[in-house]
Amino acid sequence: MENKEKKWIDDVVVQDEIDRYKIDGKSFIDDDLIWEQINKAKNPDKKYIKEIIQKSLRIERLDPEEMAALIHCDDPELYQEMRDAALVIKEKVYGRRCVTFAPLYVSNYCVNNCEYCGYRTDNTSIDRKRLNKEELTREIEALVDEGHKRLIMVYGEHPASDYEYIKDTLETAYSVKRKPSGEIRRVNVNMAPLSIERLKPLQEVGIGTYQIFMETYHHETYAKVHPVGTLKGNYDWRLYGLHRCMDAGIDDVAPGILLGLYDWRFDAMAMLYHTIDLENRYDGVGPHTLSFPRLEPALDTPFAEQSPYMVSDEEFEKVVTVLRLAVPYCGMILTAREPQEVREKVLKLGITQLDFGSNIGVGSYAKGNFDPTRQQFMLNDTRSLDEGIRWLASEGKLPSFCTAGYRCGRTGSYFMNIAKKGKVHQMCMPNAILTFTEYLLDYASEETKEVGIKLVKKEIELMEPGAKKAIKGLLDKIYEGERDIYV
Repeated sequence: MENKEKKWIDDVVVQDEIDRYKIDGKSFIDDDLIWEQINKAKNPDKKYIKEIIQKSLRIERLDPEEMAALIHCDDPELYQEMRDAALVIKEKVYGRRCVTFAPLYVSNYCVNNCEYCGYRTDNTSIDRKRLNKEELTREIEALVDEGHKRLIMVYGEHPASDYEYIKDTLETAYSVKRKPSGEIRRVNVNMAPLSIERLKPLQEVGIGTYQIFMETYHHETYAKVHPVGTLKGNYDWRLYGLHRCMDAGIDDVAPGILLGLYDWRFDAMAMLYHTIDLENRYDGVGPHTLSFPRLEPALDTPFAEQSPYMVSDEEFEKVVTVLRLAVPYCGMILTAREPQEVREKVLKLGITQLDFGSNIGVGSYAKGNFDPTRQQFMLNDTRSLDEGIRWLASEGKLPSFCTAGYRCGRTGSYFMNIAKKGKVHQMCMPNAILTFTEYLLDYASEETKEVGIKLVKKEIELMEPGAKKAIKGLLDKIYEGERDIYV
């Protein structure tokens, strides 16, 4: 490692911005307590499980002991009730809409050496690349020409992609305009934790949801896969990254776990504890979304295929079901890491966001190729955006490109208030119809357009008379050529 990289690492961590969040010097993750709760919940009473399901249906967050009971629910009939409730809860809060997005990997330089990651610093098989402004612009153009409106931009942890570079790339992403309606209206980020001082400039430029993957909350496993002496090896710095976001004014945050590093039951429970601690500190405002992808193979990364904690398809479905019931008002992201057939099943368990047309090689959208030497891991669902949209519409799920809530300041306490009351769909379903129609007219294939227009008509007929009249008026404007209309 070069001296300038070592100096940069030394400047990143602010110890006070760890210590201030602890209580009596301890964090909110107590490994022994979590395992005690999981083990005590074995063989749960059927009546108790039904009561927990009803609590979730009231859009109330579960307590850890209740979540642990759901984890152990193996009764086929009760488990099916849980699965059925998961979809009811999702549609009660978010409606029949599903948000679409694309990941954009901007830089794969990294100072960390995580055993499971293709970008780890010791991996000499990876082609290191950081996009300059012109290259990033071409990537954005390729994405908007497909119809994308939302991105999650991903960065390695390295001085070459520090907060100033991230700020510049966010500005570039928002600046690209293409005809007829090509533009990115919302840029979320998946990146390393920063200090409050370095987060504030990102908030000012209009950063979207800030996603930080803890990967695993289990202290011993975390230390094994994140070597001591690396930035990511600092467990507490990462654990409180989203807390610092909140204090920097970035009130839309999202934790993530990587299933396959440790026992899924522990990490799912720990994610609930993360939610609880955020809500306790920030007046009920916790995560906007939860992410839980499974470990996938990566170039020259044998750990990804040797972990003893790999999660089966059946276990993955239970993870999603339990998390949906545990935090019923949170969005849930299902990525293209998962195979198409798994995504088609899990969609029915309460998923709110999916990516399509994804390519995670740095600089690969413009080239139109899949380059494993520039990828962090391998994708399993490589359907195009058009194919994904057509599938969603054929399933009766309304694809949404809406970003109005974020641009109107409906984040943080505003969003959490309406989510916990099950009212997100009241504004977001109309905006989903508007943005979906925009996509159908400007980008969709004829086959997708036919399926999509039928779905839009069906959704309009389900509206109340006043809302129906209003939405028809706005749709007329879209057909006449106006764009980016929202309520």
